[in-house]
Amino acid sequence: MKKIPLCGELTVPGDKSISHRSIMFGALAKGTTKVENFLQGADCLSTINCFQAMGISIENSKEKNQVLIHGKGLHGLTAPKSVLDCGNSGTTTRLLSGILAAQPFTCELTGDASIQKRPMGRIITPLSAMGADITGIKENRCAPLRIRGRRLSGIHYQSPVASAQVKSAVLLAGLYADGITTVTEPYLSRNHTELMLGGFGAKVECCGTSAALTPPKELYAQELTVPGDISSAAYFLTAAALIPGSELLIRNVGINPTRDGILQVYRNMGADITFLNGRTVSGEPAADLLIRGGHLHGTSVGGAVIPSLIDELPIIAVAACFADGETVISDAEELKVKESNRIAVMTEGLSAMGADVTETEDGMIIRGGRFLKAASIDSHLDHRIAMSFTIAGLLSGNMPDIKGMDCVKISYPDFYRDLERLVSAHQPPILNFSII
Repeated sequence: MKKIPLCGELTVPGDKSISHRSIMFGALAKGTTKVENFLQGADCLSTINCFQAMGISIENSKEKNQVLIHGKGLHGLTAPKSVLDCGNSGTTTRLLSGILAAQPFTCELTGDASIQKRPMGRIITPLSAMGADITGIKENRCAPLRIRGRRLSGIHYQSPVASAQVKSAVLLAGLYADGITTVTEPYLSRNHTELMLGGFGAKVECCGTSAALTPPKELYAQELTVPGDISSAAYFLTAAALIPGSELLIRNVGINPTRDGILQVYRNMGADITFLNGRTVSGEPAADLLIRGGHLHGTSVGGAVIPSLIDELPIIAVAACFADGETVISDAEELKVKESNRIAVMTEGLSAMGADVTETEDGMIIRGGRFLKAASIDSHLDHRIAMSFTIAGLLSGNMPDIKGMDCVKISYPDFYRDLERLVSAHQPPILNFSII
């Protein structure tokens, strides 16, 4: 089946990581923080709900993607009347735990079935070292968590994993600690917390893979514009790069160097990607991305680049199926503890479609060039799995039957609508999504 080029323009939703943090930091700041291009995904709405439950007034204009957070300062949170529900959001769960560790009250937080399986020991360990009283209620170091606020002390934490959620949880606890709090990672993870805390008035010093926070007296409200999420752009970027004749402009994409690993990898694979109109948006680098279609070849993906593309590895695996030669993904053990075990789920699903994929302990080996057929795919309610297999279907011309495909609302509520619009601009609708 002839592939239909993707041509035109697209603006993807605001960055999920930055949207989360804008609510948290705005709530802890004095004054009203205004956020433009806020992501109206289910995860970020969970963060709003949690802070509203702790007495923060938040006005969310969903039609404008604009949020006003009426912050009460570092010590303005009040005890929630019930358990805080983080939904499917690991960011909400882990970062909020760091904040709650120092509050003058006890509370519990939980989430959906996926969250209740994700490892929380990675934040319990450093927060406990700071003096926090945080436990997994079911004694498995997973949510639900009970947190009794206590006085904290600054520490220098050598994190065994490069994780922005772990780093951020510790730094946010450090806002309330006696003394400086430092986190050192094996590789540098995304640095939105460091950048945004600096914008709100905190002193954060970064050197190599270390970030050190001096506790501020206060944070102060800001006006923020959230750049487009490169993780959401990745699906369209992949499709356009692999379909000859495509010429797609994705506007206002965040290109933070701690997040742009997919651009490095795709350029190594031969993709034609051009940055246009580079600028800084509320302290974050952004640009318009012009992608022209062509052919990709295999590559190796591992080492220090992994934290900068950890969420994009499922769609990179899809791209590798349509590239010439072999692609090896390694050092990606973190994929096992996301919303699903993404190594196992991607290997299973791509193999069902006919791809030549071998699962390894820390990644995958993918030999491109095999014909992919339609298959039944279980998304495991993982938004990145659902979107990745949708693009696999588009590229192969054989759309899989994806179970739980509406989970994309977690990060990209209009994903199917935007994809259908791009495809339908050149021929009658072929995707036949049932939830548009």
